[in-house]
This record gives sequence, C-alpha cells and structure tokens, in this order.
Amino acid sequence: MRIKFNDEYYMKLAYKYAKLAYEKDEVPVGAVIVKNNIVLAKSYNLVETLTDVTAHAEMISITSATNKINSKYLVDCTLYVTLEPCVMCFEALIMSRISKIVYSVSDPKKGGISTQLKKKHKILISSGILQKKSLDLIQRFFKKKRIKFF
Repeated sequence: MRIKFNDEYYMKLAYKYAKLAYEKDEVPVGAVIVKNNIVLAKSYNLVETLTDVTAHAEMISITSATNKINSKYLVDCTLYVTLEPCVMCFEALIMSRISKIVYSVSDPKKGGISTQLKKKHKILISSGILQKKSLDLIQRFFKKKRIKFF
C-alpha cells in the first residue's frame, strides 16, 4: 500500500501532536512544517510547560525548521496546524516567508489570518482539513478546564 502524502496526511500528523499537547494539559494545538514531502519540524503548544507565552506550536516549529535547513526563511515550505495561527504566529510566518499555511479550525476572535485579511502577503491559505476532530479536541480541553475550576 502506497502512502499518499497530501494535506490530510500531514494534518493527521499535526493532530497527533495536538493530542500530545492535550495529554500534557496544554491547549491542544499541533503543528508540522513540511518541504518537498520531508517533515522539517513537528511540535505542539508548550506555553504552560515552559511558562512562555510565545511557546506556541507554530513558533516552536518555525525555530526547529529554520535550524534544520540552516536558513531563516521557509520558502517552499508548508505549515500544517490544527488551529488558525494567532496574530503573533501569523506575523512570524509572514516574516519566515513560509509559502503555505493549512489549518483545521478557524479562530475568528484571535486568529491572525481572520483578523489580518487585509494585510498583504504571498502565503497560500487553506483551511478545514480535520476540522471536526480538531475542534472536538479543543472543545473537550476547554470544557475540562471549566469543570476543573468549579
């Protein structure tokens, strides 16, 4: 059986990392950066673990991928992430010159793509892959958090 390396394949990998974040009591967001069907970086949110508000899955993936290719630019790379990148992450992705962003769940309130639509950038954007699974994981996480505090 031949593996089909497509957006869904890589989003499933990002989702796997989102589940790891969930298990570690982090907001369940997973990210993967790919170039020419080679995974350069895989990560998940580590904000609580590192007590660092910038330790989003996307930021960790950017650093890991740029280190791996020894370049500050991620030209011809694609980011797969289970939640729309926030403004901080979206700006970092623009600065990294990433070519494409694929995300599962939109975040109309805090999402960098949703709130920065008028910003000029050359990044291809795609969304909705594994949306139901990713949204369910995020909702379970926040429901568990609410129950914990009451």
